[in-house]
Amino acid sequence: MELPISYCQLNLLRSVLLGGRSDAHALFTKPPTPLQISRTAFRKGLTSASQSPTPKPPRPIEPSAPPHAAPRRTETLAPSPQPWPPSRSRRRWSSPPSRAAPSRPPPSSASRQTSCASSAPRPAATAATSASRRSSPRRGQTAPPAAPTPAAAVSAIPNAKVAQPSAVVQAERNLLGSDASLAVHAGERLGRRIATDAITTPVVNTSAYWFNNSQELIDFKEGRHASFEYGRYGNPTTEALEKKMSALEKAESTVFVASGMYAAVAMLSALVPAGGHIVTTTDCYRKTRIYMENELPKRGVSMTVIRPADMDALQNALDNNNVSLFFTETPTNPFLRCIDVELVANMCHSKGALLCIDSTFASPINQKALTLGADLVIHSATKYIAGHNDVIGGCVSGRDELVSKVRIYHHVVGGVLNPNAAYLILRGMKTLHLRVQCQNNTALRMAQFLEEHPKIARVYYPGLPSHPEHHIAKTQMTGFGGVVSFEVAGDFDGTRRFIDSVKIPYHAPSFGGCESIIDQPAIMSYWDSKEQRDIYGIKDNLIRFSIGVEDFEDLKNDLVQALEKV
Repeated sequence: MELPISYCQLNLLRSVLLGGRSDAHALFTKPPTPLQISRTAFRKGLTSASQSPTPKPPRPIEPSAPPHAAPRRTETLAPSPQPWPPSRSRRRWSSPPSRAAPSRPPPSSASRQTSCASSAPRPAATAATSASRRSSPRRGQTAPPAAPTPAAAVSAIPNAKVAQPSAVVQAERNLLGSDASLAVHAGERLGRRIATDAITTPVVNTSAYWFNNSQELIDFKEGRHASFEYGRYGNPTTEALEKKMSALEKAESTVFVASGMYAAVAMLSALVPAGGHIVTTTDCYRKTRIYMENELPKRGVSMTVIRPADMDALQNALDNNNVSLFFTETPTNPFLRCIDVELVANMCHSKGALLCIDSTFASPINQKALTLGADLVIHSATKYIAGHNDVIGGCVSGRDELVSKVRIYHHVVGGVLNPNAAYLILRGMKTLHLRVQCQNNTALRMAQFLEEHPKIARVYYPGLPSHPEHHIAKTQMTGFGGVVSFEVAGDFDGTRRFIDSVKIPYHAPSFGGCESIIDQPAIMSYWDSKEQRDIYGIKDNLIRFSIGVEDFEDLKNDLVQALEKV
């Protein structure tokens, strides 16, 4: 008969009965198992063999295998002859150590097996220097090399050049040819800076990254060692997100920040010099315009405001001012006006001005402004990018030389995207193409339906032939988005009754999520300024309808019953 007894009780029994005699120690000591999981190995998701009682000189710790298994082969980041993707995700990389490893346990994978893009461009790295960085030992263990940095990546060393895309990045570009595949896999499938066998990218919650010794810190400062150094300068979860957005936007580099509004502020602050001049449009997010009108003049920055389709006014502003940057949305908020990106890019560049497009209302699925000549693209990732109305974030994508300046400003000022928010946006982006395609289709049908309804005075949607820039939208967009603006055939109170009568859409700000959202801009955005409503054409009967992923017939029937209240 077996009696339940704990290991601690066995030790106590040994001490009482045998007085701790050494010859009886083996009878009561728990024998070692063939494989024991050490604390560090557990964090790394690896098992290490039990340590032999015979002292041995320190050596680099590598994942061990059972005695009958063949030794694990080490690999480097050199282009592999095997086809991508690797047949097994549990591949490990290591490089020969340059010195004996101390006996102290290796660091955790979350903080040490990461490489970074930090505060400024990295020096141009040859294959030899890249290999030497990867071979730098970590307290007894050689860290797996990080996922290669694209040409856009920005590292911690100021005033340095950027390395060329690595073999893994190039393989990713060759393998993932569609937006659908990029939305799911870019920045993750063929290489991450986190050693893990998990399908999803882990959340790395840390405020700082430590160094092995003073020499490693000096190497970091002088560009021979890669690290994020501090949480404000980078995070491996956020870095995977930035790579995914760069792949979708065809950008050299992307920096993610705490909100879309802060992305615009950081971009303007970093790229428009004191005393500079900018051009923007009347139809835009109101808070962006408020920042430009109230804050930029404090730095001596002047501004010209034009109507979205007025190319003569843009040319006049470029001819008569030393314009630093033209900043515009396309489609715009809330009238969904479209700017010919290729045309205005040529106009701006001929005068030495930059072009920044806020593409939030389009998403990278429907429009890729960088391929049309824009220098930078901004998104409020809160909207279509994340797509679930549960996280706030923003990003700036574009040429590395420009994004690097925004990144440096961001590192100094703050506005950091929390890694948990980065994870939520990463998760949301995996269905971006599915959601946007659904919203495109439903919004077009809804716009067509509303345009024929007798209680609708006007519909604003770039997919309709009646839209003033329909010809531009057809040329530079693959879909027209999920937002439809329209004017109810009624007054302020009749429009309020319509809004209050809908049952499915939420009465709220924002757009681009799975849930439909509806609002009356005269109340939601401009309630405090009747004068500005008149200046910018925000009528009392204007509605902005953000369509989610619900069924078209359900949404249509809901609007029909609500319009009966007008």
